[in-house]
Amino acid sequence: MLMSWLITEDPWWTYAIRGALTYLGLLVLMRLAGKRAFGDLSAFDVILLALVGGTLRTAVIGHDASITSAFVGVISMLATDKALGWLSARSERFNRLIEGYPVHIVRNGQRVPEAMRSANLPDAALDRALHAAGRESEEAVDHGRLEPNGKITFIMRK
Repeated sequence: MLMSWLITEDPWWTYAIRGALTYLGLLVLMRLAGKRAFGDLSAFDVILLALVGGTLRTAVIGHDASITSAFVGVISMLATDKALGWLSARSERFNRLIEGYPVHIVRNGQRVPEAMRSANLPDAALDRALHAAGRESEEAVDHGRLEPNGKITFIMRK
């Protein structure tokens, strides 16, 4: 019985390759979804994460029920993440390819509507970020950015 949990249906390396390819594919999809996709997790984002995880399980291990295939898949995803982090820390160009660039959404105390529209950032989200920073409006903001990780940051006027 215990051995059936450990024996995989396919060679172990197929799960490693599928795990790495699934990770890279999801990374591309998340970049295409935009910065705001998971910057501030809402209930909808949590549901989406759960559904994505469940859906991608099949992509990584297929119908294999062994513990070994699951661990090989997870290890390959962690190794891929570590490798991308290592490359990003050593190459600014690669890092920008993976992370993207910040978007300036406030300049000199004024919202930049075109930038907010292109980032799919509603006024209400900017208002929430301003309130979290202790401000009622953007008038005291020298510049505000939507960072590559989806967070909104502000530099206040002096």
